[in-house]
Amino acid sequence: MAHRSTLAAVSSVQLAAQLAGHLVALRRRRHFDVPFMTGSPEHLVRDWLWFGTAYSAPPYLLVPQLWATARLLRGSDAGSDAGSDDRARWVLRWLGTGLSLGYPSERWTRARLSPGGLDPVETPVVVAGWGGALALAVLARRRAVTGPWRTSRPAA
Repeated sequence: MAHRSTLAAVSSVQLAAQLAGHLVALRRRRHFDVPFMTGSPEHLVRDWLWFGTAYSAPPYLLVPQLWATARLLRGSDAGSDAGSDDRARWVLRWLGTGLSLGYPSERWTRARLSPGGLDPVETPVVVAGWGGALALAVLARRRAVTGPWRTSRPAA
């Protein structure tokens, strides 16, 4: 299980990648384009509200991530209990898992990660966002069960 500050830092980097991705998508008119659904460059902001852009999640996914990150950053200094950390970790684990699957489903992401499609602006945004999402999914996993009933077995 990752330390609270590590998880908060990874989530902050992932949020920064989402913000950069949103700005790049607006500037370059990169609408969402996933299998069976596609957005429109003319309705980029409207589509972002419901589906996100090519490089950023919709606001209803960013708000819980902001909440969970802030919750972890506040830590025990603000009198939070262990349960609040668990809730924040749960939110970040599920968001990280969902985003980890969402990034490769996006056509522009696949294009920017293919050998012929590397772009000096878009590719680093995609790598940071997807890498951050994968890290969230892994680092926010549940704690291992430990205790006297759980003994380690000697290696064979």
